[in-house]
Amino acid sequence: MSNFGPAVKLNNPAFIHPTALVYGKVEIDEGASLWPYVVIRSEMHEVYIGKRTNIQDFVMIHVGNTTPTLIGNDCSITHHCTIHGAEIGDNCLIGINSTIMDGAKIGKNCIIGGHTIVTEGTIIPDNSIVMGSPGKVVKERDSSVANIMNAAFYHENALAYANGEHRVTETEAFKKAMTEKLTTLTSA
Repeated sequence: MSNFGPAVKLNNPAFIHPTALVYGKVEIDEGASLWPYVVIRSEMHEVYIGKRTNIQDFVMIHVGNTTPTLIGNDCSITHHCTIHGAEIGDNCLIGINSTIMDGAKIGKNCIIGGHTIVTEGTIIPDNSIVMGSPGKVVKERDSSVANIMNAAFYHENALAYANGEHRVTETEAFKKAMTEKLTTLTSA
């Protein structure tokens, strides 16, 4: 059995670990990365993973009975998260072991704290920091620069992993790329 179903569309992702399993109508956009033991299934709706978004180790992504799963550009879905039939805007960081349930919508530039549960149908406005179970907005802040930088870190690391380099973060080229990205973001 292949790790990818026939309906999976790969648009030049940066890196896909060989243990990732992806089935159904799934689109992985340019520069995105899937790390060890990611599982993405889409039997009745679609899953979209945006540009330069990283799906980290042991993440499970699935669709809801009535909802697709759509994840924006420059997002970090961190280790052990479950994203189930939800929408996540651009430039978001979903903290370790968080769960985002059916019909939830996370706005742009948000941080969902580790171990948070965003329950079914919850709408999180742009620029929110959310924590708890159930998840509640605890602060409003535009986290776009920090979140894009986190995604850029993973993007550069993914490109290196694709070339068999596993310690790129120690190189001057990596440090220069991160400095240039931060300068571009903060001078805009």
